[in-house]
Amino acid sequence: MARFTRNHKPMPNYPTTFTYGGDTTVNRLGYGAMRITGPGIWGPPQDHAESIRVLRRAVELGVNFIDTADSYGPNVSEELIAEALHPYPAGLVIGTKGGLLRTGPNEWPIDASPKHLEEALQGSLKRLKLEQIDLYQLHRVDPKVPFEQTLEFLQKAQADGLIKHIGLSEVSVEQIKKAQEYVKIVSVQNMYSVDNRKWEAELTYTREQGMAFIPWYPLAGGNQQALAALFQLAAKHGATPQQIALSWLLHHSPNILLIPGTSQVKHLEENMKTADIHLSAEDLATLDAISPA
Repeated sequence: MARFTRNHKPMPNYPTTFTYGGDTTVNRLGYGAMRITGPGIWGPPQDHAESIRVLRRAVELGVNFIDTADSYGPNVSEELIAEALHPYPAGLVIGTKGGLLRTGPNEWPIDASPKHLEEALQGSLKRLKLEQIDLYQLHRVDPKVPFEQTLEFLQKAQADGLIKHIGLSEVSVEQIKKAQEYVKIVSVQNMYSVDNRKWEAELTYTREQGMAFIPWYPLAGGNQQALAALFQLAAKHGATPQQIALSWLLHHSPNILLIPGTSQVKHLEENMKTADIHLSAEDLATLDAISPA
């Protein structure tokens, strides 16, 4: 039997929060701050005031996990977060990333050398006005740098108190296990969506290990089967296809943290309404069939 709150909305049939690292609990519907920068994730936003409103509105709507990176802008996203929200409300977790350079719009060379990561981390601390990063994520493993050197830097930065928790991005199970030899990994951020389940083994491993799994590019990439199913279920639920794609992720695995990004308050509010959608077993089977694990 469906359960109802006082405002008569059915309660979610999945966990709405996740605890990582043994001490940090966040709402599973968060916000990704990449899109509040300029075109090509380069330079300042076209509407600075709207970007500030988006960040403040996200917190008003219950977001307590914001994902960003020093490379978003570069620097712009972190600066906007501090401008909009510092001093930060109690319980707000800001995760940032380091390990990429920016040479122009939509250009993302990798540099996970200790020298660059030191500069990136210190810059993030300064821009975010923090003494310690809640969650620092390696943006990419650098094929030009021995992984051990990168991990040793993260290990030392954590020991020095500059980082509370450590995560990885776009990594395999083997790479996660290697990192675990040096530090405790609490999150993995890989590309993943209803029609792109390449990293299903990594999702399973993180769930078993009690790690958060943070999908980037969480909306269907445009294949026709996915779009047809999403539009069909959107009509059934009185929702948008984007909301259905996000809802599938919330239902799919309890360790998934969502960070849909937008530069407009209107779209932010639409994304947050994803929590009101309750997919049936039949709905989930339809979506699961798009891209079997």
